[in-house]
Amino acid sequence: MLLMEHGVLVIRASIVRHMNNVIDMLICSSVVSSLSFLGVIAVDRYITIFYALRYHSIMTLQRAVVTMVSVWLASTISSTVFITYYPSNAILLCLIGFFLFMLVLMLVLYIHMFALAHHHLCSISSQQKQPVYRSSSLKGAVTLTILLGVFFICWGPFFLHLILIVTCPTNPFCTCFFSYFNLFLILIICNSVVDPLIYAFRSQELRRTLREVVLCSW
Repeated sequence: MLLMEHGVLVIRASIVRHMNNVIDMLICSSVVSSLSFLGVIAVDRYITIFYALRYHSIMTLQRAVVTMVSVWLASTISSTVFITYYPSNAILLCLIGFFLFMLVLMLVLYIHMFALAHHHLCSISSQQKQPVYRSSSLKGAVTLTILLGVFFICWGPFFLHLILIVTCPTNPFCTCFFSYFNLFLILIICNSVVDPLIYAFRSQELRRTLREVVLCSW
């Protein structure tokens, strides 16, 4: 792009337009697939807790591969459609609706998982004479709050950007907000990096495994 701006590299306008469309499609595909995989991970954790004994028969390697390929294929196709018909408001509303669907799905699954863990802890406490400390329940609630909070922080600005494009595209405040689009994409990328770190630092088993790996490497 710098070479083109300074006149060093001359490319026809049609080629530049096609290059921009390809880059936009890759960005859109990455956003849709990242959001889809967050939902897939939530469903996987849900199955792990509620169908623990049948987990390996439900989530086989073949199904895992099919799920990943399906997500990437659906993301690529949908992104191609989005870029082709952009800037139609219907396309933006579909993206916003997809985000809200994934948000509700994650909220319902995570809250249900936490409710089950809390109920299980209460059952153990009622069956034993000595009280059971609820630090694990509190820790689970804190982890859930951190995960959902990070999700809102990382994904919220991007979809607020889309909502403002539909509702107030010419408003000065909205126009100023639009200038931070690249920052919103960086936040989405950060969410994919931060989530594993949250689990690593909130789980004693993962911290112990990480410590063993680091010590063995030395």
